Amino acid sequence: MKYAVISAAIILASVAHAAPAPVEDVAGGSSDDRVARLERIVKARQQTEFAMQQRLDALQQEVLDLRGLSEQQSYQIEQMLQRQRQLYEDIANISSKPTVPMVIASGNNTSTASSTLGETASYEQAVNLVLKEKKYEAAIPAFAKFIENYPNSSYAPNANYWLGQLLYNKSEFVAATRAFTTVVDKFENSGKRGESLVKLGMIAEKTGDKARAKAYYQKVVKEYANSAAARIAQQQLSAL
Repeated sequence: MKYAVISAAIILASVAHAAPAPVEDVAGGSSDDRVARLERIVKARQQTEFAMQQRLDALQQEVLDLRGLSEQQSYQIEQMLQRQRQLYEDIANISSKPTVPMVIASGNNTSTASSTLGETASYEQAVNLVLKEKKYEAAIPAFAKFIENYPNSSYAPNANYWLGQLLYNKSEFVAATRAFTTVVDKFENSGKRGESLVKLGMIAEKTGDKARAKAYYQKVVKEYANSAAARIAQQQLSAL
């Protein structure tokens, strides 16, 4: 009987913290009867709290889903704006490159020609195949030839990224990996490096190497925090 009274006191205390029980539910009867009634009250209270917690979890998930949708839409808008900015930069770079005429001299001098003219024209031609003419197949060898002729050009990071993207779209992942890796390893200060790392992660993911994909995405999140590339890398990580 002593232990029953102690148990009743403990249960009564817990019920008092949760919600006050009606007097008629606990008054009267033997100690065992009161304990049984209190246990039923506690159980009912726990069931109610469990249902409330389930609802709260559902609401939290809805918030997370909406937040993810909002971030995805923001990323898509930012990507569109970034593509427009990149196009304007490409056009500006092409327009600002001076053309140096060919100089022919005799004697101890040698014949020279400006490589800038050929470099700019080659890059412009490759870009136009994608943006203006939509000739994606023809753009692949055009970018490859440009990279071969001008591997250290100021246009080289973008040219390698363009090439990698075109190959990625064709699921030619081995060749695409080489192009994106060139951007990552050779042009560390390029604005295309973060995006190239994301693409390398996607290639690893598509080819079944989730560990390597995770490493690439984590690298982007760490090195390019708050960037568009980092946001999509985080989304890819969450989906792994």
